[in-house]
Amino acid sequence: MKKNQPLVAVILDTTSQYQRKMIRGIAAAARDLGGWRLYVEEDPLDKLPDLRTWHGDGIITTFTERRFAELVHGVRLPVVGIEGGYAWYEPGCQIPYVNTDDTAVARMAAEHLLGQGFTRLAYYCMPRHRLTSWSARRAEAFAARAQEAGVPCRVYAGRHLSARSWEALQRDLCRWIASLEKPVGIMAGNDNRARHVLEACRTLGVRVPEEVAVIGADNNELLCELTDPPLTSVEQGGRAIGMRAAELLAQLMAGRRPQRLETLVPPERVIVRRSTDTLAVGDPEVAAALRYIRDRACLHIRVADVVEEVSVSRSTLEARFRAVLGRTIHEEIQRTMVDQAKKLIAEHDWTLKEVAAKAGFAHVQHLTNLFRRHVGCTPGEFRRVTHAR
Repeated sequence: MKKNQPLVAVILDTTSQYQRKMIRGIAAAARDLGGWRLYVEEDPLDKLPDLRTWHGDGIITTFTERRFAELVHGVRLPVVGIEGGYAWYEPGCQIPYVNTDDTAVARMAAEHLLGQGFTRLAYYCMPRHRLTSWSARRAEAFAARAQEAGVPCRVYAGRHLSARSWEALQRDLCRWIASLEKPVGIMAGNDNRARHVLEACRTLGVRVPEEVAVIGADNNELLCELTDPPLTSVEQGGRAIGMRAAELLAQLMAGRRPQRLETLVPPERVIVRRSTDTLAVGDPEVAAALRYIRDRACLHIRVADVVEEVSVSRSTLEARFRAVLGRTIHEEIQRTMVDQAKKLIAEHDWTLKEVAAKAGFAHVQHLTNLFRRHVGCTPGEFRRVTHAR
């Protein structure tokens, strides 16, 4: 064992796929920081060591369990809070906290549904509770993006926090979905909640995604693949959250205070599966143009190629495109190319030159410029948070 290797307790739920991604991020950062010893236990009773006898150097934890939060608030060790809901986190305690950017998650989901041509949106959130503030933030941001796009948005929370009241929960949810004008794109607060929506649609005989498209958040791969149809979800970047938490803890253990108490980590991308794989566009020419763009955007097509494919005048198609989607044909081509670049970067170890060529960009600088504009970071930064080490 190396001398002066810090011992860090990681108090997270190892049964949660999302929190396992955070643990991987912590482990990756710990290796870069010189090799920490990590205390990670699966048994709920042993997740937190006995702080009276444990001689560790720091703690990374969520504040979703009251008994853990109360113990951690009283320790004199460096502590970093990590995403999982603020719950029993006390802002006055001055513990740094790393959280997913809920506003960005909701806006990314809304952009996806709007990009599929939906002109009606809805959000299925959790009832208000100290453990569900994240869902309320997402609902607010999702509705705000719908308003910006000029489309109606219905928000529904229901009465039941737990799925233990399954029959009553489904009864209420079925009534809400039946009341929605269709086609409609629905975001659920997380993948579990999205599963509720898909089950209600099955009960009602509502076609997914043709009548109701559904998107969740967390990208819990087991849940997403078990649903029928498979669920589209926002990959939130749990690994990046874990890495940032470890970096902050390293600062604290070195005696340096961070500049900000809260750090927000943006989501990575939308993982598209069958539950939103449709085009809800009533205008047949616009729908044809969209299909052509999505099939060929990476083959160096131009606006003139799209116009020729649809066989209407450029001015007419541009006007109808703007009316339906709120953006130009050129902007849609660029957006589709960037989406493809994100997919290639996340799934392959190709160089940026290879990614640029396969996604239809003339050169790496063109890719970088558009990527930064659409995603908010460089392709290299995106690769860093999406690739396991």
